Amino acid sequence: MKKILINLLFVLLMPFSISAQITLSGKIINQSNGSTLEGAQLRLKKSNQTTVSDVNGEFRFENMKPGHYEMIVSHLGFTKAIESIELTQDNYVTISMKEKVFLSDEIVVNATRASDKIPMTYTLIDQKKIKQQNHGTDLPFLLQSTPSLVVSSDAGSGIGYTNLRIRGTDLTSINVTLNGVPVNDPESHAVYFVDLPDLASSIDNIQIQRGVGTSSNGSAAFGASINLKTESPSTDAFAQINSTVGAFGSFKNTLSFGTGLSDKGFSLNGRLSKINSDGYIDRAKSDLKSYLLSASWSGKSTNIKFVATSGIEKTYQAWYGVPKDSLASNPTYNPAGAMTDSLGNFTGYYPNQTDNYQQDYYQLLVAQQFRSNLYLTSSIFLTQGKGYYEEWENNKPFSEYGFPDILIGDQTISSTDLVQQKWLDNDYYGINLALQHQSTKFNTTIGLGWNNYSGDHFGYISWAKFASVSMNDTKWYESTGNKKDFNTFVKTIFQITNTLNLFADMQLRTIDYSITGIHDDLHDLTQNHQFTFFNPKAGLHYSLDENNSFYASVALSNREPTRTIYRDASPTQKIFSEQLINVELGFKHNAKRVSIASNLFYMDYTNQFVLTGKINDVGAAIMTNVPKSFRFGIESSVGWKVMKKMDIAANLTLSSNKINNFTEYVDNWNYWDDPENEPYQFENYLGTTTISFSPSATANVNINYQILKGFGLVFNSNYVSRQYIDNTESIERSLDPYLTGSFQVNLTVNQHFFKTFEISAILNNVFNTAYESNAWVYSYIYNNERSKLDGYFPQAGIHGMIGLTVRF
Repeated sequence: MKKILINLLFVLLMPFSISAQITLSGKIINQSNGSTLEGAQLRLKKSNQTTVSDVNGEFRFENMKPGHYEMIVSHLGFTKAIESIELTQDNYVTISMKEKVFLSDEIVVNATRASDKIPMTYTLIDQKKIKQQNHGTDLPFLLQSTPSLVVSSDAGSGIGYTNLRIRGTDLTSINVTLNGVPVNDPESHAVYFVDLPDLASSIDNIQIQRGVGTSSNGSAAFGASINLKTESPSTDAFAQINSTVGAFGSFKNTLSFGTGLSDKGFSLNGRLSKINSDGYIDRAKSDLKSYLLSASWSGKSTNIKFVATSGIEKTYQAWYGVPKDSLASNPTYNPAGAMTDSLGNFTGYYPNQTDNYQQDYYQLLVAQQFRSNLYLTSSIFLTQGKGYYEEWENNKPFSEYGFPDILIGDQTISSTDLVQQKWLDNDYYGINLALQHQSTKFNTTIGLGWNNYSGDHFGYISWAKFASVSMNDTKWYESTGNKKDFNTFVKTIFQITNTLNLFADMQLRTIDYSITGIHDDLHDLTQNHQFTFFNPKAGLHYSLDENNSFYASVALSNREPTRTIYRDASPTQKIFSEQLINVELGFKHNAKRVSIASNLFYMDYTNQFVLTGKINDVGAAIMTNVPKSFRFGIESSVGWKVMKKMDIAANLTLSSNKINNFTEYVDNWNYWDDPENEPYQFENYLGTTTISFSPSATANVNINYQILKGFGLVFNSNYVSRQYIDNTESIERSLDPYLTGSFQVNLTVNQHFFKTFEISAILNNVFNTAYESNAWVYSYIYNNERSKLDGYFPQAGIHGMIGLTVRF
């Protein structure tokens, strides 16, 4: 009877319990103009519950109990608002926020970015998306859900040396900037994100422009540009710990802090990170450290920001890949550092076959507002790098290093086992200026940039089994590259009508590049080159209505050859700069629940550098200009808010990437045994072929489902079609198509002690796909049979990471 009464009482009281759960919702607006504010941070002082206003400025607290609450609302650039609310029933409030008289640091990067009215193809990734995907992998893996982007990892796990391609173009053809400051190495045009570990933890947003894009600083955008912006000052003071642990001994620990924005506009933000991983590939260990410190001051018309960041990496070499004949039986095999005895028998692996490098960035960013529509921005920067990679070499002749043979008794020693170090020590500094003016009809930016680079390349023999006194710690080669780069541009948006805008962009770029000294094969590199490039761009943007728009643009870009091309060129080889004409036609639809972006692109290359198999006079492979090549395709992206708690985003790229009139060159190894056994190389005319590493189809699907408040699931899947390893379009020398997926769980717990308490877990490659994402191949003919040497880069099967973030 007692149990029945208790159950009856529970049933009778349940409606009162349910009715006691109240919803507090509302909207955040700008007091000065009534516009809604996205990204306002709201916190209930009593319960410490937090939320953020959405794209419409709206917020919602659910399952609240009756009582008195004090709500604190903060937003960058606005004065903090405190609202006292008495809750007795569901309540909807509108909160007005007053703008501070501080100039935002966002204006510093505007000069080199595309905006809504610029007729270029681009994708913007916000901080929320970046943090959701940041589990310690390098930055390329955080971008792989964007259109036309393919990633790869040498170690197979996304930590250590990684790379990416956009529309088939690699990082040497992609312009990368950090706060508008060039990141690409001026000589190689390369970007190594391993040198800036965990940079994503300090990034506010990323804009990826596909195609030539708008004028920028640094190396030419010859296929895409990636523009990174570091975090703006936090409104409130905070301290945060983020730790991630997972497969292959991977561990990431990040400590960050912010003082908040003081009433006088001062702020200080910082981060320390350490990442370790054993890698999927044998011995492919990574030991990565980094820091970032940002100090800023914002006044009514001035913003000054100093950013210092540094990365230190030590990685065991995994860049040789896995021979194809080992993929099935031993896919994690790593030949790097293999040691042999005098008979060529394997004896073990050299333990310090490592890459060691430190890169330091210092940036002073200044924005000055002269009038409400006139801004001057400047950035002064210094980038320093120093490091080496160490290698074991078996039985190397002294003559290759310019050292004499050694006489021991009556025995002449002409070769030895040794350890060599190849060093790079460089300084890169410059200044960028941009004057931005807005009027009723015109939005104009005038910019200029000057930078200077000096890089010393040299090598030591750090140990040798047999060595003369002069050999150890003596530089066997040394060369210096000096490069001065100046560019100036004018770009404007002219509003022809309320719906039609004309865009024009003209850039003049001059380069003076010289190399002095000798290379590691002892041949003289001394040379000097000057270039003057004119890079015009133009287009139209038409707004059909508030939800639909069209754009069309044509852009020209010129690019100078890299150090590697000049270094390896045959003495008689003619080397030309590359030219790209890029046409983009696009459509965008943005509605409350559905967004669509689709564009056609055509990229016409003149004198594009590709590998044809040609070699120089000492047998090293060289890059060769091919007269004509092109890329043509369509990119489509769709975003759909299926329901309040579910979002689906997808993109698809279909393309054709061709070289016209391609001729392959294959080494004749019999010639090396007998120079009378000609030819030196065999030539094969193949006509029109597909450009290497240019898949005809890529696709991505991302499903985000918020099951409960603070508890969400994310599924992400990528498809990449067949990629050819060389330019011969041979199936035998290609990467098979692959489909991968990841599954992520995110849990945010609201409680009294912390501002944020989040747990996240991700399972990568949930389909356990066995695939390779990158490779190299070298073909030769010996005794009338074609053979090859190769290296493939297998990626890890199913593996996971789990992370914890606590914010105070």
